[in-house]
Amino acid sequence: MGLLDSVLDAVTNSSQSSGGLQDIIGMVSNNSQLLAVATSLLGNDGGVGGLGGLVAKFQQAGLGDVIGSWIGSGQNQAISGEQLSNVLGGDALSGLASKLGVSSGDVAGQLSSILPSLVDKLTPAGQAPAGGLGNAGDLMGALGALLKA
Repeated sequence: MGLLDSVLDAVTNSSQSSGGLQDIIGMVSNNSQLLAVATSLLGNDGGVGGLGGLVAKFQQAGLGDVIGSWIGSGQNQAISGEQLSNVLGGDALSGLASKLGVSSGDVAGQLSSILPSLVDKLTPAGQAPAGGLGNAGDLMGALGALLKA
C-alpha cells in the first residue's frame, strides 16, 4: 500500500473517531504552512531525519514511550508544547517558528496538538514503515489533496 493509499485509508477509517486525520485537516485548513512544517518533521528529507530521526529525538529526551504510542495501535499519549520544545531543541524550533511567523512557543503548541494524530494516522499498521514516510513533498502533496477534497 502506497503512502497516498495509507493517508486516504486513514481518513476513511477515522470518520467516526475523534483525533482523526479529518480533525487534523480541519485544524490546518487555514494554515497550510503548519502542515508544511509538520510534514518537514516527518519527511525523510527533513531536518530531523524523518520519522526515524524524530523517534530517536524523542528517545533521547526520555519520551520514547510518547511517540511510540502515536505509532502503535493503542491510545495516543498527549505531549505539551514545552515537552516538544525539549525534544526538537531551541534552534530547530526557532527555524520552524520563523517559517510560520510565530513564536517558538506557539509553533510548539500547534505542533503538539496535531503531531500525535498525524503520526498515528500515517502509521496505520501500528509500526513505522521501514523506509520511513517518504519525502516531505510527497506527504505534503498527499495531505494537500485531502485538504481540497
